Amino acid sequence: MTIPLDGATLWQPLRDVRTLTPRLVGHFVDTVATCRTLPGDAISGEVTTITRMCLELVSGMLDGNTEDDKLGRLATAAAGWAREGVPIDTILHAFHEGFQLAFDAVFEQIGEADRTSLIDGFRRVTAISDQLCTTVTRAYIREHRDIAGEHHTAVHTLTSALLAGQPTMTMARECGIPVAEAYSVLALAIRQHPDEHDPRLNGAVVARRKLRRVQAALAHRCGDRALSLLSVDGGTVLIPADMVPEAQLDALVEVLSRAARVDVMAALVPAASTEEIPAAAQRAHEVLDMVERLDCAPALYRFGDLALEYQLTRPGPGRARLGELLAPLANHPELYETLRVHIANNMNRQRTARLLHIHTNTVDYRLRRVSQLTGLDPTHASGLWQLRSAMIARSFHAGPSATVVADPSGAVSARSNAQICPAPGLGGARSA
Repeated sequence: MTIPLDGATLWQPLRDVRTLTPRLVGHFVDTVATCRTLPGDAISGEVTTITRMCLELVSGMLDGNTEDDKLGRLATAAAGWAREGVPIDTILHAFHEGFQLAFDAVFEQIGEADRTSLIDGFRRVTAISDQLCTTVTRAYIREHRDIAGEHHTAVHTLTSALLAGQPTMTMARECGIPVAEAYSVLALAIRQHPDEHDPRLNGAVVARRKLRRVQAALAHRCGDRALSLLSVDGGTVLIPADMVPEAQLDALVEVLSRAARVDVMAALVPAASTEEIPAAAQRAHEVLDMVERLDCAPALYRFGDLALEYQLTRPGPGRARLGELLAPLANHPELYETLRVHIANNMNRQRTARLLHIHTNTVDYRLRRVSQLTGLDPTHASGLWQLRSAMIARSFHAGPSATVVADPSGAVSARSNAQICPAPGLGGARSA
C-alpha cells in the first residue's frame, strides 16, 4: 500500500526515528500492562526493534513507498506474539497509543489556522493505522487458529490413547497436556436441535454450531484440562477428578444443555484411574444407552444408582427370561400401558385413571387381568418387582414403546418408558 504525499514538512517529526523511538517505548512501558511485565532486555530488544521498524514503515509509506518487506516482518512478529499468548487487545492498544503520540509530535508544530493540513494528516495517519492494525490482526488470528488446531489435535490424540488404554506418558509430554491421576468419565448424548430439521436451514451447519457451543461451554467451565471426543450427537468427556467435584457434575451437564439449547443426557463413572478409563468409558456408554432406551428424563445418571437396572439389561438367559414374563400382554397393549403408567405413579389408582381417562374401577380390572395373564400380581411387592424388572429387560428386546403421561397443562401425550426409569442420583432429574 502507498500513501500519496502533499506537504512533506508536516510529517518531519516522524522521520526522526532515533529521537521518537525511545519516547514511544518509554510510553509503552508506562501505559501498556504487558510491557511492564517484560524484562529489561525484552523492552530494549523486541519492543524497541518493532517500534523503530513501525516508524520506518510509516515514514516510507508517507514517502509513497510500498513497504511489503517491513509489513511481512510485522506479520511475523504478530505471529510470535500469538504464540507467546500476548493478548490481541494489548497489542492493538499499543499501536493506538503509538499513533496518539505520533499525532502529538506532528501537530505540536501546526498552527491553529492550518485546518486543511490537520484534516489531511488525520486521514493519512488513519489509513496507515488501518494498514498496520489489519496486518497485525490477520497474522495474529491466523497463528492463533493454527495453535488452536494443534491443541485440538493434541487433545484428540491424547484422549483417544486414554480411551484405548494405550501408554500416555510419552504422548502427554509431546502434547504438552498433563495427565491426571483419575478422571470422571462422562458419556453424553446430545439431542438434535429443532433447527436441524428446518428445510430453510442447513442442518449440518446448525448441528456444528450446537457442538461448538457445547465445546466452548466445556472449555469455559473446565479449562484445557478436560479431554473430550465429541460429535454433534455426543461422545465422551474425561474430567480430572480433582478439578470438578462429583456433586458439581450435575450442574456441568446443565450448563452444557443450556449451551446446546437442547436436552443433554449423561451417564457418569467417577474417579477412574488412567488404566481403568477404557472399561469406565464402555460402562458409562452402556448406562447411557440403557437410560435412553428407558426414555429417562434428561439428566446426569450415575452407575452406582443404576446398578440393578444395569444388571437386568445385561445379555444372558436371565434377561431373556424376564422379557418373556410380559409376552402374554403382547396382544393387550391397553393392559401393558396401564401397568406401566400405574408403576410410574407409585401405584396411585386415581392418578393412573386420570392420566388414562378411565375410571378407577377400570384400572383395578386391568390390573387383575395382568395378574391373570402373567401370573404376577402388581398389587403385591413380589409381583410388582418382577413386572418392573421385566419391563426394563424388555426394553432391550423391543425398544421403547409408547405409553401415556400427562403434560404440565393436564393434557395427555405419548411418552415412552419414563415411568420405569429410576430417578437420577445427586441433583435429581432435570425436567425435559
